[in-house]
Amino acid sequence: MNRMDDDDCIRRDGNDVTLYRRGFTLIEMMIVTSIIAILAAILIPNFIHARAQAQTSGCEGNEKNIATALEEYAVDHQGTYGPGGVVTSALLGTPYLDVTPVDPATGSHYTINTTSGTYGLYIISDAGGHDTTTTGQLFNGPGTGSITYGQWSGLAAK
Repeated sequence: MNRMDDDDCIRRDGNDVTLYRRGFTLIEMMIVTSIIAILAAILIPNFIHARAQAQTSGCEGNEKNIATALEEYAVDHQGTYGPGGVVTSALLGTPYLDVTPVDPATGSHYTINTTSGTYGLYIISDAGGHDTTTTGQLFNGPGTGSITYGQWSGLAAK
């Protein structure tokens, strides 16, 4: 024998008896919807910040890889860092940089500014576009959203 809940109803059509269950009330649906909206309001900004932080970390890693490629190039070329300019795999050659890195935040290429002479100076920079809340831990941070890597200074916000 089936037990009826409070939400169960009986409908009689002539001699037939049909048992059916009612749906959710409007209040129940509004409560569920408001709980979902509150959770979304809390989580979406956190996801956006986590993505921006990942882009900044990716940019820092790319600039360190470019710096390593420059140092390897200088060892093999009597201490010169190459011509400078837009970073591509053709700039230093594929033994040093076989994939052209791009900035995760903007998709743009990095640039290298070099000084001439044996073991001169170089600065690697991006085009900017980083969330300044993610560059605050860098030297000179938070800056304007650009990240540079200097030969003697390391990573810095610009």
